[in-house]
Amino acid sequence: MFFWILVAILTAAVAVVLLLPLLRRPPAAAGDTGHDVEVYRDQLEELKRDEASGLIGTNEAELARAEVARRLIAASNAEKNERASPASRRNRLAQAFVIVLPPAIGLCLYLATGRPDLPAQPLAERLANPGTDISILIARAENHLAQNPDDGEGWDLLAPIYYRNGRMEDAANAYAQAIRILGPTTDRLDGQAETQIALANGIITADARKLLEQSLALQPGNPRAGYYLALALEQEGKPEEARAAFEALVQKAPADAPWLPLVKEHIAALSQGQGSVAQGQGSVAAGQLGNPTADDVAAAQDMSAGDRRQMIGGMVESLAEKLAENPDNFEGWMRIIRSYVVLDQRPKAEAALKTALETFPAGSENGKQLLALARDLSISVEDSGQ
Repeated sequence: MFFWILVAILTAAVAVVLLLPLLRRPPAAAGDTGHDVEVYRDQLEELKRDEASGLIGTNEAELARAEVARRLIAASNAEKNERASPASRRNRLAQAFVIVLPPAIGLCLYLATGRPDLPAQPLAERLANPGTDISILIARAENHLAQNPDDGEGWDLLAPIYYRNGRMEDAANAYAQAIRILGPTTDRLDGQAETQIALANGIITADARKLLEQSLALQPGNPRAGYYLALALEQEGKPEEARAAFEALVQKAPADAPWLPLVKEHIAALSQGQGSVAQGQGSVAAGQLGNPTADDVAAAQDMSAGDRRQMIGGMVESLAEKLAENPDNFEGWMRIIRSYVVLDQRPKAEAALKTALETFPAGSENGKQLLALARDLSISVEDSGQ
């Protein structure tokens, strides 16, 4: 019932807005014949007063009264003609259309495309029966946690959902609450660290590193924490230590580990970087394009989130320009795709993946690594022509 009341009010408001210009009389009609009629009537009254006071004779008053009456009749007839004119009829017809057509058209459209037979479903009922609607599921969990803030299992369940939906600040808070209530585990510590890395636009901060080291202490062979700690060494400008850490991951990894291609890509990039230095080249190797130096990482620790994001964006733009000149740089494509995801620019990541697959077909070894990276980062492979 509330829906129909709201529809009626909105329809009436629209009709009033459309009718207001039509209800106003044209300026000419209001200022010509109508005004003349009033003037002639006033003249007749004035003649009566002049005759009664003796200012004018009876004969002269009769003649003047006859002339004014003739003009009054002519003006009255003209006013009637104006009201019956085609323009006036069109105005009334337009008013009728405004009153009848919008409600009739709206009702027909609703009956054709709407669901008048669908029962009302208030918010409380939708929260009670969310089905597969993830937003309703999240809202339901949030309502529960608002009433039960010490429900550690609820925070533990909601934290990775926040992360997958890009709500990094909420994810960081949820992980912190779960760790506070239930205690640290490798999954919670790694999740909190990944959230902080995402908030830092891909920079592994000191706080994130502490969480990863704590996770690795709980589970020494934890590849998730080991990968990020090795990446931290790479960001700090320690290529030998980083490569050794990545190689240790490969030695302990199962052959079918989904993250193995990414680790091998880092090893290859670091190997190329060391080869260039060994040959006396003063520039960074092609595999290291866009990678922040140790000074960049140190400076990023003290930056605001906006400044840090701007710094990473500048590196990515530089890498994109170099890839446009040298599209055969496989490691550069891997790096820029990851960077776009960190910057929450997934359309650009998908476009970069599509361009990279044009140079490295999906059936090639490099192409398989690109597709593995896309799956790991939840990038749509279909939009990239695969």
